[in-house]
Amino acid sequence: MEIQRIDTYTDKRFSLKVLYQHGCFLVDGNPFEVEIISDYEAVIRGKDADAYMEVIDNFRFYTPHITKFYNTDGGVVKEYPRAQLLTVPLEQIQPSQFLVDRDKIAAVSTFIDEAKDIIIQVLPFEGKYISLDGHTRLYFAVMKGWNHVRAVTESSDDWVYRFVGEAKKRGVHSPKDLVPVCHDEYEVKWNRFCDELFAESQGD
Repeated sequence: MEIQRIDTYTDKRFSLKVLYQHGCFLVDGNPFEVEIISDYEAVIRGKDADAYMEVIDNFRFYTPHITKFYNTDGGVVKEYPRAQLLTVPLEQIQPSQFLVDRDKIAAVSTFIDEAKDIIIQVLPFEGKYISLDGHTRLYFAVMKGWNHVRAVTESSDDWVYRFVGEAKKRGVHSPKDLVPVCHDEYEVKWNRFCDELFAESQGD
């Protein structure tokens, strides 16, 4: 079974709302959607219910706080233990990234209405928290003047410390220091940086 997560906002096979949430997948070429409907719930849709568990596993890699999944008839497909959510001050968050995509900022603005709508993955570190994802949402919080977001703690491989080190070298010590760039510039600069960093890691 081949699963591909869709990372664009223009695929007509999917609803725009779920594209903005990054909940769209192709399974052997067939479209599946996972639409977040609350802090911990989502609805999964797709042609073959036998593929739902694989899609859910892929989806939860990015959103572990979503723990209850329904089908379109309202039946529970899968339920996990509820994740404990923390409220974290932005000033206590160290990004592991240094650029954000303006197109993604526009996308998250369509479904985030208040600070509590932002739930990210963090890693406790040296009395603060490293943000493992959600940098676009964090920068959106800065733009809105919000001081806190919610988070779920997760573990990470050691690579994250190298990303944090590179962010600090570029003067990024909190979400307010992230640099917004256009989509094309983000794709080139961020992807090139990631490729080069992982290439160095393989050579170590």
